[in-house]
Parts: sequence; C-alpha cells; structure tokens
Amino acid sequence: MNLAKPPGILAGLIGAGIQASRTPALHEHEGAAQGLTYLYRLIDLDQLKLDSSALEELLTASQYMGFTGLNITFPCKQAILPLLDELSAEARGIGAVNTVVLKDGRRVGHNTDCLGFAEGFRRGLPDVSRQRVVQMGAGGAGAAVAHALLSEGVEQLTVFDVEAERAQALVDNLNQHFPGSRARLGHDLDSAMAQACGLVNTTPMGMAKLPGMPVPKALLRAQLWVAEIVYFPLETELLREARALGCRTLNGATMAVYQAVKAFELFSGVTPDPLRMTEHFHSLGN
Repeated sequence: MNLAKPPGILAGLIGAGIQASRTPALHEHEGAAQGLTYLYRLIDLDQLKLDSSALEELLTASQYMGFTGLNITFPCKQAILPLLDELSAEARGIGAVNTVVLKDGRRVGHNTDCLGFAEGFRRGLPDVSRQRVVQMGAGGAGAAVAHALLSEGVEQLTVFDVEAERAQALVDNLNQHFPGSRARLGHDLDSAMAQACGLVNTTPMGMAKLPGMPVPKALLRAQLWVAEIVYFPLETELLREARALGCRTLNGATMAVYQAVKAFELFSGVTPDPLRMTEHFHSLGN
C-alpha cells in the first residue's frame, strides 16, 4: 500500500530518434491512474541536432528544471556511466544504465532493462531450449539482455556485434559474473546459427527508422526460437520472417512494459500495476 502521495513527477527520456516511444504514454497513464501529477517528456537528440556528447549538459539542465528522473536509451546507455554519482549493483554489474534517479543533487543510475527482458522471456518463451543462443548486439541494451539470458539458464551465449571490441568487452564482463565461461565472442555467424536453438536481436535493426534484419533470412529455420527487443513496430521483419518459418517468437512488448514498471516505481516511490500498464501498451496499437 502506498501510504503517502508523492509530489508531482517530472520525468523524461533521452535518446536518438525516439518520437515513436510509448514510454511517455505508459508513465503518464499509470500516473493518472494512481492519482499522481505525472509529466513525461521526450528529449530527442535527433530533433535537437545533438549527440551523446551533450549528455552532461542535458543532465545538468534536467536537474536545474526539477526533473525527478530520466530514462536513457540508444545511443546513451553506456556513455552516461561516467556522468553519474552512483550506480545500483545491477547497473554496475551490467555496465549500462537506462534509468537515472535525480534526487538531492545526485544522479543515481539503475538498469531496469535486464528485469524487463527476463520477465518477457519467462512469460513468452518459458519452456524453450537454452543450450546455445546467438545474440546480435553488445551495446547497452545488449549487455542487459545478455545478463538476463545467462541468469535465465542459457548454457552458451555467442555474442556478435559490428564492433568486435565492444562484443569482447561484454563477453569478458559476463564471464566475470557468471561461472563456467558461458559467454563467447562470435566469429562465424553461419556456424553459430546452425548450432543455435535461439536467436536474440538487441540491435536497433528492425526499428521503423532502421528497417531490415540483423541476420540473413537464409540462416533462420523452424527449430529456432527468436526474441526481439524492438517494439516499434511490434512485428519486425525478423519476427515476421521467423514466424513464417514456424519459429516460436517473442516481441519487445513485455520488455518495454516491465522496464517501465520498475522505472515508474524508482521515479515515484509508488508501486505501479503491471497488468494495467500492459493493457495500456497494447491499446496503443501495433
């Protein structure tokens, strides 16, 4: 039970090309349902003609303007790390932040992506094989998803990224946190896909502004399960092609909702209703 109604909440999302984000609607709708004055604003680097080098100025401006907290998305989830005063244990372990609480002049970073993906995976693909999984992408979202996959029992995770050094850094981080050297750097995508039971896309490929597939269609087969973190559109080209082959699939909706559930709680101190937030997410259309 929430014993005291918190003061008004002013939150925002910093990222590039985020005009289609459903996060503001999720937060504001749940805030209204909880009787809160809750405003959520987009801080779109593309529209402002800025890049991640502007993060320090944006954080300072947000503090001056009384923001309660900020969500952080592509391409800022790792760039923001040195600008924060404190990291939660999970954010520190993952090496990426998607939620910043601004309080008493301090910036505290959290990661709710890991929880969000794990919840979606448990709900959407509860009984799939976890023996060998290929993950595309090793950025901020990829780091969180990789931690979630190993926490959910994936035996061997092979990570591919256009930046091999970034992928290697993620693999090294994972193997420090999970015993048994279960993460490895991908070198041969064809071979890895042929041996895999699952594929996870954590790259922006497939978003409305970046159409396409992170792997060639020819590497998909019916025995694979395929998970996606992109949610706009909900059915990416990857999921559409995978489903046509008979693959079990997981779209990005549950991750999007459950990372927002935890962020809402961090910003407001109020426990949100996950079912209500899920229903509202889907009411916004595909």
